[in-house]
Amino acid sequence: MLLSPEDAGLFFKLMPALQVFVNQRLNIVKNLKDTEQYKKISTSDRLTLRDAVYANPEIISAFIGENPYGFSKEELEIVAGWQTCIAGDFFIERILKKYAIFIRGEKVYGVLGLTEPLDYVLGGRPLPVYVKAVLLPFKGKIIYDGLLQTYSVSFGSGISSNQATQYRAAKAQGKIIESLDSDWEPAKSKPRVEKDWRPLLDELREKISKLKASGDDPAIHSPAFKLLQASLVFAQAAAEKPDDVAELEKAIHKVRLAFNKTQKTLDLLDY
Repeated sequence: MLLSPEDAGLFFKLMPALQVFVNQRLNIVKNLKDTEQYKKISTSDRLTLRDAVYANPEIISAFIGENPYGFSKEELEIVAGWQTCIAGDFFIERILKKYAIFIRGEKVYGVLGLTEPLDYVLGGRPLPVYVKAVLLPFKGKIIYDGLLQTYSVSFGSGISSNQATQYRAAKAQGKIIESLDSDWEPAKSKPRVEKDWRPLLDELREKISKLKASGDDPAIHSPAFKLLQASLVFAQAAAEKPDDVAELEKAIHKVRLAFNKTQKTLDLLDY
């Protein structure tokens, strides 16, 4: 999800003004005097200015106090909120319709794009992607400041799985952080009215437990029956403990093992 065109325009009105003000104080980029010139400077220079802003938060206070561009009270309040930015390294774990999932340590954030979808900004790189970024509050939402530095590293299945598990746990527990405002609280979900599938699943498990291949049966029977049994165990875990991510991961791992064994049997039969 992106900011509205109006809000994106507001962001790109405020941020360059702040960056130019910082440059006037610290003289980082030569001959940068106004926001029109800011549009022409390199990404490297913008990153240097960006880092200077967050390394010197008192400059934001000075900018608000002097208000050199005559911004409104509401606009200055947005800039003031940037003093609570979160800067550092993040995993971008997935990109949803609602927002992108940024993970840092134990925290999971829902972050909006600015004018372009983040998958486009990332050039279609496979997720998760490890980036250096700055997250900012903006009108009750979280955005990034328009500058992403990606690290040229790839991840094995273990790290990718851990990040996915962390996201799913945060989603299940209502812990995805969607705002950096101090008074923000996650919306309370409505109580779920769920059908009790346990009697039917118990009945199925009892019947399926009788599926035992003998040595005279086709070779595919045994792995196929075990795959069915593992799948049913996973279905029971989903019905009984839908929010227990660790238990669900354990059960689906057994399904994968059973599936792989079935696939290997099929490969041997084909050979």
